[in-house]
Amino acid sequence: MKLGSIEVPRLGLGCMRIASMTDAQADTYIRTALDEGLYFFDHADIYGGGQSEIIFGKALKRTGRREDVVLQSKCGIRRGMYDLSKEYILSSVDGILERLQVDFLDVLVLHRPDALMEPEEIAEAFDQLKESGKVREFGVSNMNSRQIELLQKYVHQKIITDQMQLSLTNCSMIREGINVNIEVQDKGIDRDGNILDYCRLNDITIQTWSPLQYGMFSGTFLNNPDFPELNAELDRQAEQYGITKEAVACAWILRHPAKMQVIVGSTNPARMHGFAQAEKISMTREDWYRLYIAAGNRLP
Repeated sequence: MKLGSIEVPRLGLGCMRIASMTDAQADTYIRTALDEGLYFFDHADIYGGGQSEIIFGKALKRTGRREDVVLQSKCGIRRGMYDLSKEYILSSVDGILERLQVDFLDVLVLHRPDALMEPEEIAEAFDQLKESGKVREFGVSNMNSRQIELLQKYVHQKIITDQMQLSLTNCSMIREGINVNIEVQDKGIDRDGNILDYCRLNDITIQTWSPLQYGMFSGTFLNNPDFPELNAELDRQAEQYGITKEAVACAWILRHPAKMQVIVGSTNPARMHGFAQAEKISMTREDWYRLYIAAGNRLP
């Protein structure tokens, strides 16, 4: 699939949990990922207080594989505040590049909406980063459709991605489209400006974070006794398709015609191998809906 001008796999690796890795573990992490075709790495300047980027950058330098990876990082979150000022974006990118020990980022993502953001300033920052060769493509994270539209009015580069939380149990962006005009609890409430359809209309790739989580950061639904029906269906489909339960959960997202990119946070080589299997199946419509319902969603 394409992310702007860049060819990327439909599964990417989130690097939030690598801050405590040893050199040997970090080397294995990168080699395993590349062996599995998982060459897209999603960072953020706040992951591990910057330590995740430092560890990854040293390992990438040792492997000599910069040309084989796509590097994305995010900025904009500071202690107790969000900051998308021109000065902070520019300084953040310089810090990211230094920690990763690279000359450019393939993709820069604005991590969270800043209530005080001025699109004109962001546009100036993007222009400077693009012209200097420090960033190839630009995206956002956790923004609704109007926030993206406001930003795109001023930014000269196309916004190519919006990184949003999505999983079987956290699928309001899908559920609201199924429950149009249904006054049952809050199932049809538009929480994001119809971001799913907006991104499809505007050729923006949704990158999904926490594809195995329920709640904000409550934990995984896999093998969780609170989700017996969902795990039973995941087990059934894992056996049917000959892949892991983790892969089935990711394949459910990949089956959606929006052509989303799934960002997984595993650092375990065996689980990385399992995740990579998600791209190898074509989930049926029936199985997609069976999982949707097993996760506690209902059809009107």
